[in-house]
Amino acid sequence: MMTTMPRSLILAAALAGLAFTGAARAAQIVVSNYGVAANGMPYAVAMEKGFFRDEGADVSGILSSSGGGTTIRNLLGGNLDYGEVDLAGTVAAIEQGNDLHIISDNVLTVGEFVWAVKPDSPIKSLKDFKGRKIGYTNPRSTSQALNILLVQTIGLTQADVEPVKVGGFGEQVVALNLGAIEVATLADPVWSKNSAKLRTVVRAADALPPLCNVIGVATGKAMAEHGDFLRAVLRARRKAVEFMYAHPDEAGDIVARVYDLDPAIARQAVRNLTTMAPGATLPYWGVGRFDIKGMDAMIAAQRGVGAYSGTPDWGKMIDRSFLADDLRKDY
Repeated sequence: MMTTMPRSLILAAALAGLAFTGAARAAQIVVSNYGVAANGMPYAVAMEKGFFRDEGADVSGILSSSGGGTTIRNLLGGNLDYGEVDLAGTVAAIEQGNDLHIISDNVLTVGEFVWAVKPDSPIKSLKDFKGRKIGYTNPRSTSQALNILLVQTIGLTQADVEPVKVGGFGEQVVALNLGAIEVATLADPVWSKNSAKLRTVVRAADALPPLCNVIGVATGKAMAEHGDFLRAVLRARRKAVEFMYAHPDEAGDIVARVYDLDPAIARQAVRNLTTMAPGATLPYWGVGRFDIKGMDAMIAAQRGVGAYSGTPDWGKMIDRSFLADDLRKDY
């Protein structure tokens, strides 16, 4: 005999299903240079270890982009909730009226950068950079800004060296081998891929102070409508970062699969970035806590290459409410 469910129960079941669907809402996030650059490695770990799921964030995928401007356009145009992007691009976008907010300070140094030469190069130390051809990726890039900061540490100016735009980190290795440049500005994992064939002259971790590398950002709409998702993403990323420091080799193996790297190279890259240089005050991957001094320093560096002009109002741009309570006090 067929029985009929009362309409009130059908309606209640439908509403319950809608509520569950909303709570379990799957969403993508966007991370600058994910699958290529070191900043995004914790997200690979968080996905594979199930940290997003465990924390209640149903992250269906991680979109990559080629840089800050592209990431911000994807975040705004794709109706996405969370992105990881460079600081100067975010500040400029906010000042242009875009509804973006900085909710975490994710990578606190530029420790992935090294300046390398061919093994037989006469360049032995930073003081030998004077008059040399030094590669960088593109105008207004972080690598260009760091080159200026680096030579300034020994009293030189940009006019004392010969900057050469090469277009990428891999391209700099080629240019170095061809003699088009004499010093390559490289970043992990490209550096770890080529370290056996090149010689380090100086590491950013040894020569430069903490500089804000990338930050976590969200739209005002996401903050108002999907705050729990944002908090869960930040908790999951924190767990991934803590896992990477505790288990660098296992983390490296995960990165190798996602970034399509040789496991030995990925392990080396993760070890490089989880080992703090002597005298270092901050780690490379942070867990969300803000270092305002490092943010100011990166903004100053970006002014030096014309990537930004002005003075950010951090009080209006930063929202710490999505961080865990123990992370809301700045460094």
